Amino acid sequence: MPAMTVTISLLGLCLLWSLAANAWRSRAFPGPGEVWQVLLREAASGDLFYHLGATLGRVAAAYVVAMIVGSVIGILLGSYRGADRFFSPWVVLFLNIPALVVIVLAYIWFGLTEVAAIGAVAVNKIPNVVVTMREGTRALDPSYADMAAVYRFGPLDRVRHILLPQLQPYLAATSRSGIALIWKIVLVVELLGRSNGVGFQIHLYFQLFDVAAILAYTLAFVAVMLVIELLLVQPVERHATRWRRRPA
Repeated sequence: MPAMTVTISLLGLCLLWSLAANAWRSRAFPGPGEVWQVLLREAASGDLFYHLGATLGRVAAAYVVAMIVGSVIGILLGSYRGADRFFSPWVVLFLNIPALVVIVLAYIWFGLTEVAAIGAVAVNKIPNVVVTMREGTRALDPSYADMAAVYRFGPLDRVRHILLPQLQPYLAATSRSGIALIWKIVLVVELLGRSNGVGFQIHLYFQLFDVAAILAYTLAFVAVMLVIELLLVQPVERHATRWRRRPA
């Protein structure tokens, strides 16, 4: 039933889009049929999959770096109040630096390289992960730590059985928001300094004033992210929270 509701909703959106495009006929506002034709053309040539793969690779790399580094820093700041007080201004500073500034500086300092591109995206996301994981660490139940001490849990057992299960909701929240934020920043990175990817293609077709191609690449990557959400993120989240559900 939910899948049918989503399908009907998307079909309604396409119908509304088509009616609006027919009412306002302009090259700047193509209908869904025209965008679909461009999508098929780019897919047949192989360009669509090549550029989608390049962008997806950068998204994955930046996501892994941001989640690992941000989680470690956030847990440390949430565990040690002195460190949190000292580094809190740093976190606020990096939270408020515009993504565009970080990207431009990364390209100036490190050149138009893949490492600079991925690093710039990760730096933009790390402060958000730090804040979320810091709050999650502050909310940990100390009674579980006492239990681990009584049963003499080792460091790995503490992480696996005490820390990660309690932090799972915070990891899920920052993970889901992180993917959405990262891929948008990746497009800016590609637009400014890469020679492939969805952002590069959008910049190219912007110069040609080809709105249909811009929408085709945008919707294609949105579709990829929706598939990842449905087939990867949600199943992993359900598996990670299975211990919370009572047996039938």
